[in-house]
Amino acid sequence: MPDQIKTGMDADVFEAFMVQFKDYVRNRLVPAEKSIVETDRVPDDILAEMREMGLFAVTTPTEYGGAGMNVSQYIEFVRQLSYAMPCFRSITSINIGMTSAALIKSGTAEQKAEWLPRLAAGEIAAFGLTEPGSGSDSAAMQTMATRSGNGYVLNGTKRYITNAPFAKVALIMARTSKEALPKNAHVSAFIVPMDTPGITVGKSDKKMGQAGSHIADIIMEDVHIPGDALLGGVEGKGFQIAMQSLDNGRLSVAAGAAGYAQRIIDTGLRYATERKAFGEPIANFQLIQAMLADSEAELYAAECMIADACRRADAGEDILRKAAATKMFSSEACGRIADRCVQIHGGAGYLAEYEAERFFRDSRIYRIYEGTTQIMQLVIAKNMLREFASQS
Repeated sequence: MPDQIKTGMDADVFEAFMVQFKDYVRNRLVPAEKSIVETDRVPDDILAEMREMGLFAVTTPTEYGGAGMNVSQYIEFVRQLSYAMPCFRSITSINIGMTSAALIKSGTAEQKAEWLPRLAAGEIAAFGLTEPGSGSDSAAMQTMATRSGNGYVLNGTKRYITNAPFAKVALIMARTSKEALPKNAHVSAFIVPMDTPGITVGKSDKKMGQAGSHIADIIMEDVHIPGDALLGGVEGKGFQIAMQSLDNGRLSVAAGAAGYAQRIIDTGLRYATERKAFGEPIANFQLIQAMLADSEAELYAAECMIADACRRADAGEDILRKAAATKMFSSEACGRIADRCVQIHGGAGYLAEYEAERFFRDSRIYRIYEGTTQIMQLVIAKNMLREFASQS
């Protein structure tokens, strides 16, 4: 049953904010992309602007210095932000949609008071779930949190962790039991400052695309943390917290894919109307029009799924299956749209001189992180079968 209705920001205030924000994305962030591609980093002045604008605080409750957006508003914010290259979503969404969301949902009053204002102010966060031998398989998780006096000692390695090279705090999932317990009760969540002794961060991984977004290993060797670092003060809730955060994360990835897909379609349209062959724009050719039409239809379907899943989340529904389906469809659609954009460009689409080549590389990760398409299929099917069995 729905537990609460998330009202979010005043609708008129949100609409006015989004008008200004859309302009900022197109006239400030998009022009900065060339520099980011060359330097592989988001410029400090843009990060400062994003903090000043409150972009790290959009979902944080107003009492902790945020805007208090509901899920629908937050995901629309992500969709508009994602018209620009993906690094802008990456650097903000771990704070907003995952770490802050976990604190809001499961943190103690003291944890919220300490960390939510800091995350809202733009202290960069990381989300430590994936390991060298464990991603979606929590039973294979090796990172251990061993009790020591009133606290814990962390040992283990987290892999492919977005924002790790410059994060100030990480939400780390670790085993508090050596045995895999029912309902994943062997996993707990910990709030860990990244300057804690014993933490080292590996070299930033070189990636296929997504310039300006950085991932790296987080290595923990005898990292002593106090007992109040345990999120919510209760052991065994880490997997549940991670999955709830991943629902938000999957909607964010879906919105990221949809926002970027709109950019890709706009670029394909522009090239098709400017490029001439046989004495006329290639946009006049029906097979080019078919690729544009298929892309528009798929984007529309993705946007409808996103809107429906967000509405259900704000109504308090369990959206595990809907979030997985939305992420799966939207990310796959974005990949197909990027491929068509390259095809519309022809030989030029294979050249780094044109944006289509970057779009193709950037969009590939959407089908992998926050759960691969294949994991989404398993999540959806298992949920369907479980529901069917309960009704039999």
